[in-house]
Amino acid sequence: MNAPTQVPTDRARGAAGADLADPAFWRLPRTERLSAFARLRELDAPVRFTPRTGSRTPFRVLVRHADVRAASRRPQVFASAPGVTVPEPAPWAKAVFGNSMVNMDGAEHAALRRTISRAFTPRLLAAAEENIEAVARRLVDEVRAEGPGDFMRAAPSRMPFEVICDLMGIPARHRTAIAARIDHASQYVGVQRRGRARLRVPGRGLRSLARMQLEMAGIARERRRSPADDVISALVRADVGGQALSSRQLGAFFSLLLVAGVETTRNAIAHGLVLLSAHPEQRALLEADFDRHADGAVEEIVRHSTPIIQFRRTVAAECALGGHTFLPGEKVVLLYASANRDASVFRDPDEFDITRSPNPHLGYGGGGPHHCLGAHLAKLEMKALFRAMLTRLGGVRTSGTAVLVDSNFDNRFGALPFTFGRNHPNGPR
Repeated sequence: MNAPTQVPTDRARGAAGADLADPAFWRLPRTERLSAFARLRELDAPVRFTPRTGSRTPFRVLVRHADVRAASRRPQVFASAPGVTVPEPAPWAKAVFGNSMVNMDGAEHAALRRTISRAFTPRLLAAAEENIEAVARRLVDEVRAEGPGDFMRAAPSRMPFEVICDLMGIPARHRTAIAARIDHASQYVGVQRRGRARLRVPGRGLRSLARMQLEMAGIARERRRSPADDVISALVRADVGGQALSSRQLGAFFSLLLVAGVETTRNAIAHGLVLLSAHPEQRALLEADFDRHADGAVEEIVRHSTPIIQFRRTVAAECALGGHTFLPGEKVVLLYASANRDASVFRDPDEFDITRSPNPHLGYGGGGPHHCLGAHLAKLEMKALFRAMLTRLGGVRTSGTAVLVDSNFDNRFGALPFTFGRNHPNGPR
């Protein structure tokens, strides 16, 4: 197959005014990055970038909604193995910590996903949905007692962590330590270390991950001896292909659920507070009829913020897509942050509109076998927490300057000042 005519890499990159392989690009203001994505979408073919450090492996970036969606749904061509993050997990790390489900393909991925899905029984999920409302009220009442401060450290930001821990059956005595491990493991994901941070031991995140898995292994042993009505008990009795899940398989799944499941929803909630604070007319619409607009608000928050910016794929078979013929071995980045602002799909894509319909965003992975397992749960958590905050925290809003982390992987905050109370026109009378 002959490849279509390509836009030369350097010229295309110059036209876009951006080098996505340069860590400096991810330190630009978010508006400038989004403008660069828009220019990339106007080009005839996906641009090739070459990192200046690290592995220096070139990659092409899919930026249009149609292309990212198509690649997400063709895992036999755009494979998740050997890894979806940059850098890819080292073979020794997989041997020690287990291979995460997000880095698997084909029958291996399908079997493990099916086994894990069965552990989330309808009865457990129904109980979780009921619990979500109670957790949201409890956390909001806690922040009422604590007062304003940094939202990323405040009680409501713990919503996804508390819900997942309850669902999994993690005892309360383990939660403080596990929460700290999650923060340490995710602190530098997608971030180039600078200044004093470069002097810190690079293995801190891996050590935190190892300690978290050791704690989870201990809980798993307890459940094997004394099963309970929770996900951990279901998984320690589960099997894949006639064999029980290994300690590494369990550890890798627990890490994925706790780190990915907690951080993505936590950041979506924080972005939701920012967006509702910055758009009082949208907030007023939501408050006026929460039940009518809550689903649309959650979908629009996820689209507008796109908590996971990108995932990487490795081409497994020759394929033409988006004006380029991909060859086996090429690296491809699926840029969700660009796809969710594609003007050919979303009218006024930079606007925040909770009534947007349809809203086919790719915030949970674009469909296909790797569509986020916890998407439904995450949406329920966001709805419950925003209901509780808007009704029980009068005038809750951001205050001061929000600090975004310079990550090329996830769209997270380092700090987010917020306040509430009687001194605001929407506060309690």
